[in-house]
Amino acid sequence: MDYVPHTNEDRSEMLKAIGISGIEELFSDIPSEVKLDRKLDLPPPMSELELRKHLSELAGKNTTTDDMVSFLGAGVYDHYVPSVVKHIISRSEFYTAYTPYQAEVSQGMLQSIFEYQTLMCELTGLDISNASLYDGATAIAEAATMSSRLTRRQEIIISQAVHPEYRSTLKTYAYNLGLEVKEVPFTDGSTDIEAIKELVSDKTACVILQNPNFFGCIENMALAAEAAHEKKALFVACVDPISLGILAAPGEYGADIAVGEAQGLGIPMGFGGPHLGFMTCRQQYIRQMPGRVVGETRDNQGRRGYILTLQAREQHIRRERATSNICSNQALCALAATVYLSWLGKQGIKEVAEQCMAKAHYACEELSKIPGVERMHRAPFFKEFAIRTPVNPETLSKGLLESNILGGLPLGRFYPELSDSLLIAVTEKRTKEEIDGLCRALEGLV
Repeated sequence: MDYVPHTNEDRSEMLKAIGISGIEELFSDIPSEVKLDRKLDLPPPMSELELRKHLSELAGKNTTTDDMVSFLGAGVYDHYVPSVVKHIISRSEFYTAYTPYQAEVSQGMLQSIFEYQTLMCELTGLDISNASLYDGATAIAEAATMSSRLTRRQEIIISQAVHPEYRSTLKTYAYNLGLEVKEVPFTDGSTDIEAIKELVSDKTACVILQNPNFFGCIENMALAAEAAHEKKALFVACVDPISLGILAAPGEYGADIAVGEAQGLGIPMGFGGPHLGFMTCRQQYIRQMPGRVVGETRDNQGRRGYILTLQAREQHIRRERATSNICSNQALCALAATVYLSWLGKQGIKEVAEQCMAKAHYACEELSKIPGVERMHRAPFFKEFAIRTPVNPETLSKGLLESNILGGLPLGRFYPELSDSLLIAVTEKRTKEEIDGLCRALEGLV
């Protein structure tokens, strides 16, 4: 039982027992120049009633997509979240379950994860899914390190049309693992396949492409997979799961590993998180897949049950043999994706994808009619596209905010050579009236 000192005498005895004269000695290693050296500037205590009012006032300063029309994308999208998702994941047995250390006792949680894995395999056309990763960026990085272990090669080839933050995360992982990351340029919004063929070699562990890519353009994934396989490298496809309602699944064009961000599957944008990274792969690679895998079995009475497969728990005992330093999974977010996919079904996912594509193309056509505005790329696109504007995109974005419109991402933040371009995303939530409103507001600013 913990002992809590209540008097100055008790505190003195404790300090004496650990061999110091005062609390300050515990912090003696902290340089004086970084110490605050004054009391914290905190407001006086509040009652519960006062605190609730104060927090409500602070929260009221935020603006959400309930108040504004969002055409922002770049990896996080304003898709509709059916009410059934929140009802299911708000059940106490789900939202309080962080991680089952005695996994087999938590049959309900294991079954939900098993259902998630099954749905992700059906969606991507591959054999095995893990129980999830933190987000799309870490999923790409984990796929690269997994490929390196499988091939015993140290070179990673990735397109510059892959999300810049994903590439940055990959380089962070690669730095201390001795992996060499080589980037392939893009032309007119699509990755240069000939450049991939020139770069890929006997040292290449994997080739990574995103489809649709960061600019929303559709890549030639089959040719990229073929180029990787010619040198016995693996091909990693980073995909938008919503797009798989109408685009070919990674398993169909030869991907060995499929990863991506599943935030669009029933998970709110949430001011940047939490999100859901997914990973599926071919069965022969399962032993190098990071994270947990739940399997189905029968107990000694013949009843169906669920267990952690290949490992007894999510943490690795030996660091040098670990498949990942990420030992947790996004179980609640994975459950949200499971409910979303189950609720919509195959036809529902297809319809959402078709609406995104149709509305995005309508928006692109209407925006291109504005004098001085033009579509940046000619490649086919899904729900996202880039436009060039005669006015600085940062200025446009600020101007659109005054019309309660989140107008897109200025591409110059990530690609200095594209400082005149704006990335627009259109989901199934956007109406014709909202798209027309964007066009009118942008035309007025231009």
